[in-house]
Amino acid sequence: MSFVSYSAALRSPAAQSPAAEFDRVVVWITVLLLGLGLVMVYSASIAIAEGGRGTGNQQTYYLMRHAVFVGLSVVMGVIAFQFPIRFWQQAAPYLFVVGLVLLALVLVPGIGREVNGARRWLPLVVFNLQPSELMKVFAVLYAADYTVRKAAFMHSLAKGFLPMFAVMFVAGALLLREPDFGAFAVITVIAMGILFLGGMNWKLFAGLIVMLLCAFLALVMYSPYRMQRVIGFMDPWADPYGKGYQLSHALIAFGRGEWFGVGLGGSVEKLFYLPEAHTDFLLAVIAEELGFVGVLAIVIMFAWIVQRAFAIGRRAAMQERYYAALVAQGIGLWIGVQAIINMGVNMGVLPTKGLTLPLLSFGGSAISATCVALAILLRVDWEGRQITRGFKV
Repeated sequence: MSFVSYSAALRSPAAQSPAAEFDRVVVWITVLLLGLGLVMVYSASIAIAEGGRGTGNQQTYYLMRHAVFVGLSVVMGVIAFQFPIRFWQQAAPYLFVVGLVLLALVLVPGIGREVNGARRWLPLVVFNLQPSELMKVFAVLYAADYTVRKAAFMHSLAKGFLPMFAVMFVAGALLLREPDFGAFAVITVIAMGILFLGGMNWKLFAGLIVMLLCAFLALVMYSPYRMQRVIGFMDPWADPYGKGYQLSHALIAFGRGEWFGVGLGGSVEKLFYLPEAHTDFLLAVIAEELGFVGVLAIVIMFAWIVQRAFAIGRRAAMQERYYAALVAQGIGLWIGVQAIINMGVNMGVLPTKGLTLPLLSFGGSAISATCVALAILLRVDWEGRQITRGFKV
């Protein structure tokens, strides 16, 4: 889009209306979730910040870090919004390679940082980078680019499916070595979903699902660690002080919350009973303090974001902007699936996995990746509105 046409677009009456420039629903829901995340991370982390190691006994330790993460993530999102979608399409293969390199570096002794038996972080000067979070963004961009480039071969096993399977197999193998089964599941769903939305032959897609189910069963059966998690999730009360400890306390938190919760700050489970209360199990604290109503509001907000993402993608497809359409719908798929998995884990309907609740849980890499993805989604929407009004982008 030229500078002259861009200036004319800004001066036009339609452009002066905020609703004509971007999807305000996505923006406001993002702001609400980030704001609620700040409040709930503070509430859930007060006890561990005051009595934990390396926090200086400061109640606001995690709050201040989370606020910095949110601020930096918003800035990164604003920067990402400035790049046109054609830039992301051209950069997608290179970004995916960068993601693979970062995943490999995590596994190198002396470079990757190990916490609780998992090697998932690259220690930087002021924070730890989790490459698997960035890989989710890169997977969306690459899978959409691959699907558009290979559109003529989506009915071919050799030319359409196998090349994508090969690169995703490499990424999956690196993730499982960390191990980070949750990120592996999300990235797999992203790739499968985008291929399906891009027109993959339904027989190939059905065969892929069968293969993935068999692979999942094999991973569980031949890994005592994963088998214990599955068994513990099925009956956490069988060993409430062992493998079922975390889930049993999450369920207690949900039970205590009832309809309207015990009140903000009134959670008992966050007082060193529920591990990872401010990260993976933040929803349990929200359920205890804000009750069913609070959890339902969060579910509605995530469902609304997913609906808007697919609506933005559908409009892009109608404009024959197929890469932008797949990126938008891939982002919606990613956020929706990860939210469902985290909620399912907290409620005891899915095995325990180390996945955060998007935009809410403590974690700089996760929030940054999600904000960048939502900024790209808004860019897809903005470009679509410009085209509708007759401007080139």
